[in-house]
Amino acid sequence: MPTWDPGQYARFGDERARPFIDLVNRIGASAPQVVVDLGCGNGPATMVLAERWPGARIIGVDNSEAMIEAATAQDVDGRVEWVLGDLATWDPVSVGSPVDVITSNAALQWVDGHRDLLRPLVDALADDGWLAFQVPGNFGAASHRLMRSVGEEHPRWDVIEEALRRPASDEPEDYLAALAGPDTSVDVWESTYLHVLDPVGAQENPVLEWVRGTGLRPVLEALTDEGERTAYLEAYAAELTAAYPRTPLGVVLPFRRIFAVAHKVVSAD
Repeated sequence: MPTWDPGQYARFGDERARPFIDLVNRIGASAPQVVVDLGCGNGPATMVLAERWPGARIIGVDNSEAMIEAATAQDVDGRVEWVLGDLATWDPVSVGSPVDVITSNAALQWVDGHRDLLRPLVDALADDGWLAFQVPGNFGAASHRLMRSVGEEHPRWDVIEEALRRPASDEPEDYLAALAGPDTSVDVWESTYLHVLDPVGAQENPVLEWVRGTGLRPVLEALTDEGERTAYLEAYAAELTAAYPRTPLGVVLPFRRIFAVAHKVVSAD
């Protein structure tokens, strides 16, 4: 797993939060007692849960110490319990009481085999509980294809290739199949957001700044030599500029997201 820079990640906070808000709006829980956000990052999305359910116990889990520290610092009222933990091994039993809602915002794709975690999470929910998550579905986008093609021309391709060999999201039908069960109502969909970045023209390459906060981080960490890193970034930035040209509106970044909401239905018997 790469390390995380909360400041860099937050540069596009509004755009990154929008899919989570759309996801939370599809959760039908009215008064949950315990809500857990897996992969809470630097915290703003988790605070949305605290606003939605002011009477609930809210827990944010993330495996990055830097992100947990940033989240704790911005939660001045101590509204959320911020927990350092690994999504792959997190156990709902650790909460100490039944969990009514589990959410995850653009985090599960970093976990190898994450689809196998989904049904156990549903099973662990309290009756009438909800599991809701969204993951990026843009691994075939130009931003990601160019990371690889530029890397293939770099003298340290072996290192870059290893950095790019990481888990990714599955397709909507895969999540539907993984979540389905006789006690579960499942809703899966996808949306493509057209993020208009940097409309005032303050950034030289806003798409580069976007991926610096997420998918590019493993590559930058793998290239420990400053000259090698600079050579890669210059070549990649030039390709991004061509793939995502500036328009009168700004730089448009199409971003596909995959959503899933599973409701643990209470039997009438």
